[in-house]
Amino acid sequence: MSKRIAVVFDSAGTLLHMYRVAKEASTGNILENIESTAIVAQKNGCGLVVLNAESDILLSSRKDMSLFEFIKEYRVSIGIGCSKGNFTPEIACDILKGTSPRMGDIHDVLEAVTSHCPNVFYLAAGLIVDSQARSVPYILSTGGHVFSTTLQTIQALHSMKVDTYIASGDSLFALMQLAEFINIPQERVFAFSNTIMKEKVVLELKQKYDKVVMVGDGINDILAFRAADLGVMTTQQGDKRPTKLREAADVIIDNIIKVVDVVKVL
Repeated sequence: MSKRIAVVFDSAGTLLHMYRVAKEASTGNILENIESTAIVAQKNGCGLVVLNAESDILLSSRKDMSLFEFIKEYRVSIGIGCSKGNFTPEIACDILKGTSPRMGDIHDVLEAVTSHCPNVFYLAAGLIVDSQARSVPYILSTGGHVFSTTLQTIQALHSMKVDTYIASGDSLFALMQLAEFINIPQERVFAFSNTIMKEKVVLELKQKYDKVVMVGDGINDILAFRAADLGVMTTQQGDKRPTKLREAADVIIDNIIKVVDVVKVL
């Protein structure tokens, strides 16, 4: 009897090549290639807050509207992509009530991404909230396109009867669009997955499968790497990876298609 194998993928930087920008609240400057998970990891009480709304809705809002007002008026849910220390959506909302981000700030970062990536497949917005300073130091946007070998990788795994999953800190809107494109069933998508949730997804799948592989590229994948039967770090995005993430991975690859060879050995 053949082994039952599951492969869990992160999305941004793993299945998708990303372009990231941040608007720095203190200066108003637009900064490129900011890695939000690394910023969050630096300080206790910080969280990456993701707006669970389509970019068209975000861009149709009034620029002078406060972000908190937008969330309430449009009934937008928020998720926590990653955090350090005690951080919840309730804490984020409480801080947003008393801070000054405007929808114009959201427009600025979304437009910075779309001007750089005119054929963007995926577009999302969020912010970093510092619960200790009770401030919003950065407004963020990420956009990206599917790596040229992503679809081929998923198809090859499916032909081998391997089940594929996505566990990512990104919003449900963005992930459902990606999952549909690469043919991963909706019930196998775990949105707003922080470091601990990714680990939990892997541990739960280990109850059902003979082998579980975690594929990712960010520091928020580290616990899932350790929990998986095999942790695969991909460097295809091109960013410098932290040493402790490299050490937690069993295999390091430079192209997502190499996951297929890794799984064949299992």
